[in-house]
Amino acid sequence: MQADKQVDNQADHTPNGPRRLLIVQVAGLGLKTAREAPELLESLGGLECNPLEPPFPAVTSTAQATFRTASDPQAHGIVANGWFDRVWHRTTFWEQSADLVAGPRIWDAFRARGRRVAMLFWQQSLGESVDQVLSPAPIHKHGGGMIDSCYSLPDTLYNRLVRQIGAFRLRHYWGPLATPRSSRWIARATASLLAGDIASAPDLCLTYLPALDYDLQRYGPHHRLARLAVKQLAGDLRILRAACEANDYGLLVWGDYAISTATQGALFPNRILNEAGLLRTRLLGGRRYPDLHASRAFACADHQIAHVYVRDTADIPRVRELLAPCGEVRPAAEHEGLDHARAGDLVITAPPGAWLAYPWWLTKRAAPDYAGHVDIHNKPGYDPCELFWGWPPGSVSLNPERLRGVHGITGTGHEACWFSDMLPAGSHTLRSLAEATRSLLETLP
Repeated sequence: MQADKQVDNQADHTPNGPRRLLIVQVAGLGLKTAREAPELLESLGGLECNPLEPPFPAVTSTAQATFRTASDPQAHGIVANGWFDRVWHRTTFWEQSADLVAGPRIWDAFRARGRRVAMLFWQQSLGESVDQVLSPAPIHKHGGGMIDSCYSLPDTLYNRLVRQIGAFRLRHYWGPLATPRSSRWIARATASLLAGDIASAPDLCLTYLPALDYDLQRYGPHHRLARLAVKQLAGDLRILRAACEANDYGLLVWGDYAISTATQGALFPNRILNEAGLLRTRLLGGRRYPDLHASRAFACADHQIAHVYVRDTADIPRVRELLAPCGEVRPAAEHEGLDHARAGDLVITAPPGAWLAYPWWLTKRAAPDYAGHVDIHNKPGYDPCELFWGWPPGSVSLNPERLRGVHGITGTGHEACWFSDMLPAGSHTLRSLAEATRSLLETLP
């Protein structure tokens, strides 16, 4: 029966099948979550749910870079959602330049044949070698406040979508007010793009649905609100599947990581380094800010992993021993596919059910000002506490124990998943799925 399914799917590769392809990347879509959600399977019209092994670390930016290049982090360079720049002595999180991702793209030959490519809401998409781009790009005003907008290529694209479906709201995309409305807007925008006239509709469209991730992290994958988030995702996928059927697109849906239940809480490698005198801080206005120019070691935390940067290699054995309570600590080169200059000298992998938080301070009074705000670029680590309100009103939480869902590690029990009406069913690594997609693009007329 499996062989019959593969033959049926391969038949779609003929010139009589779809001439165009929509790729939907869903944040936090794990294999177990998908298989336990009949409404999700129904929304995809009975497509088979296949296992997918994410790259390490299992985080969004690394996964998206792996897919678009069909290569490992040691080649494309996106070793996490952020890393420490050894030249500038500062962290870089969630930067959007496409040139951060090294290597050829899986659509290069497809586009060289004159086919159009669109990318909506993917990380590191600004300046990408595509024809249409849509990405959040607010303007923060000097006097406070923000102009809520999106970057688009061509520059008229976003305004056209606003006239059709209304404005995109950044507050629904990340932070305490993040809701499924973000994914619903993106799904509707994507459907509108696919339905464009023959001169503007892309032949390959890569889009991103972020919202499932929010409540799975807030409440854990088995909470009733997490199950509601899955139902809302199913609605978004129905919109996209209908748009594919109406406009001659094949469909590929894949998840970047699986979210598991937080059973052990947060671990704090930077507190250990600070107590040992290896991470230096500056006291400004009663708050402790990191001094990454003078520090001998620093952990750049990204959920269940952290890249640890050590200025003097002679300190590496001591740092490794100090951080052992935080999980497995190994050189980056010992992780398959992660040996890149941006990677830390050491990489911490948290135990299952635990995660790695970036704070170095011990009291709320000592927390730097940005800790209590949504500030994804200034914080020297990924902060899922931004999903919760804090105190006083208007601030975000400083309590890492509120988090109930974690991700970042790979292996058995942490598989993501994929669905397609264009590719033969079966297990894949994300890299092999990307290679199969590149081969599929070569067959499209």
